[in-house]
Amino acid sequence: MISKKQDSSQYDRIKEFQGKKYTGVVVGHGHKWQYKAGEWKEKKIRPDRWSFTYKVGKRRSGNAPEGSGAPVGTEYHWYIIADQIVKKLDANNYSTEMTGSKYKIAHKRAGKDTWSAPDAKQRKEMVKALKEIISELETTPETQATQNRAIEKKSRQTQLVFPNQ
Repeated sequence: MISKKQDSSQYDRIKEFQGKKYTGVVVGHGHKWQYKAGEWKEKKIRPDRWSFTYKVGKRRSGNAPEGSGAPVGTEYHWYIIADQIVKKLDANNYSTEMTGSKYKIAHKRAGKDTWSAPDAKQRKEMVKALKEIISELETTPETQATQNRAIEKKSRQTQLVFPNQ
């Protein structure tokens, strides 16, 4: 049986996925978060483009296992590419739904003043993420479905089993 929870001794353990070494949450595992009402600010910068910022606190649904995860004060730089569908409900209210991908660009360890990668490397990682998304969008739905099945199969093969969980 594959456990969906990861104890603290496994978080920093070196893992491998598709030939790449990493630490942290096991590929295939995840979190569920509850977001408080936040502030979304947007500005139209051309007829078909807006810039936006979104600031909000978030809280894990449920509690993290004692001592698990990154130390308090750790920061992450994520690059998020999302697809948003908005429906106007009345003069002042909309529903919104976003789906997308989140790429880890860099991290800053608790108590450190520098990121794990310099700005130029972070920009290269963002370009790499965009190129990956472009490639995915250019593939046919049938090809994408085949690729997704292969990735899911590989993910299941790399998940760890934790006894007593």
